[in-house]
Amino acid sequence: MMAKLLPLILALLGLAAGGGAGFLLRPDPAPPLADAVNPCGDATAPVAALPVDSGHGDEGTGGTDFVKINNQFVIPVVHDTDIAALVVMSLSLEVVSGQTEAIYQREPKLRDVFLQVLFDHANAGGFDGVFTQLGRMDSLRAALTEVAQGAVGPQVVDVLITDLARQDL
Repeated sequence: MMAKLLPLILALLGLAAGGGAGFLLRPDPAPPLADAVNPCGDATAPVAALPVDSGHGDEGTGGTDFVKINNQFVIPVVHDTDIAALVVMSLSLEVVSGQTEAIYQREPKLRDVFLQVLFDHANAGGFDGVFTQLGRMDSLRAALTEVAQGAVGPQVVDVLITDLARQDL
């Protein structure tokens, strides 16, 4: 009889010990945002009410906004008349504050000029080999920024590559 109860007792003790350890070692809950204190010392202003800094040193220009281009760009990498790979890329634009709506109105034109630059980059071998090298990415960003400023105007500060993936076929 005792031989049948011993495994059951050991299982219950193990379950209780595991539950107790999980209860004692759980992480502390994060404080709610409304109770957070402003790092400048003003306890009445929650952290969520603080302005967001773009981190690019644009304080003198009135700040910038970020505009995500709605759909991804799919660029074929062609070798000897065959598609060797597909590159999928997502872009965002850093623009002067208040220009978000103007960018969305010009998005079809921006997509067209971006695709021209991306196809040229692919045809020149920019997505071959180690395509994420700093020099290659910098030249691609510079070309994208240049055509964006040509299509929309000087309100485009920079083009950001937010996602980049290559799928070899």
